Amino acid sequence: MAEWIQGTVTDNIHWTENLYSLKIDADIDSFVAGQFTSLALEIDGERIARPYSFLSAPGQNPLEFFFYTATGGVLSNAMLELQAGDPIWLKKKANGFFTLSEVPDSRDLWMFGTGTGIAPFFSILKTAEPWERFERVILVHGVRANADLRYQELIENIQRDRPEQLLFKAFVTREEVPGTYHGRIPAAIADGKLEEVCGLELSPENSQIMLCGNPDMVKDTVEILKERGFKKNRRRTPGQVTVENYW
Repeated sequence: MAEWIQGTVTDNIHWTENLYSLKIDADIDSFVAGQFTSLALEIDGERIARPYSFLSAPGQNPLEFFFYTATGGVLSNAMLELQAGDPIWLKKKANGFFTLSEVPDSRDLWMFGTGTGIAPFFSILKTAEPWERFERVILVHGVRANADLRYQELIENIQRDRPEQLLFKAFVTREEVPGTYHGRIPAAIADGKLEEVCGLELSPENSQIMLCGNPDMVKDTVEILKERGFKKNRRRTPGQVTVENYW
C-alpha cells in the first residue's frame, strides 16, 4: 500500500465561492508533470481521500492543487476551510500516465481542459518538454462563467516567454464574455469554429490532443474526433488522443 505522509498547508487561495487552490509543503517523491497524487483529511474519525493532479511543476515548492466544490464532495468542501499551518495527508508516490512521455511526436499539441481539469496542463507547460517537442501548443480552457477563468497571469507569463508557440483560447458556456468563445468545446470542434478562431487545422497528421476534465466533454470530444479520423492513444496502438477524466 502506498505510503501516506503528512504535509502542511502554506496557503489557501479562494478564487470564488466554490473555486480554490491549496499550496502544500510536503516531502513527497519526485513526480512527472501530468501525474496525480491522493490528498486526505481525517473527517469524523475516517480518513477521506481522493486523487488530484498536480498543478505545480516537478521540483516546484510548495506543491499546488486546484479544486471545485460544487460537486458536493465531502473532502473538497472540508479542504476549502483549511488555513495556513493546517495538516493534510498526501500519498508519497505519484501515479498516472497523463504525461508527455505517453504522447507521440507531432507538429501541434492541443490541450483541452474544463474547469479544474486544466491543472495537469499547467504542470506540463511549466516544464521544457512541450516547447522542445512541438512547434505550437494550443491550450483551450472551458468553463461555465468568466469568474472560473483562473491562472490568467500564469498563461500570460508563458505567452510572453513563448509568443510564437503558445496559443490560449477560453470557452465560456453560460455567459457572453468579450475575448472568449461562447459555447462548448465539442460543438466548436464539430462545426469547425475552434479551428477558425485558432487559425489552425486539427488533423491526425499534424495534431496530438490531450483531454482532461468533465467526463461528458471528454466522451463527446473523443467521439467527434473519431469521426474525423483520430484514434485514442494507447501504448500498444499509438494514436492522437490521450485522455484523463477529472471529476
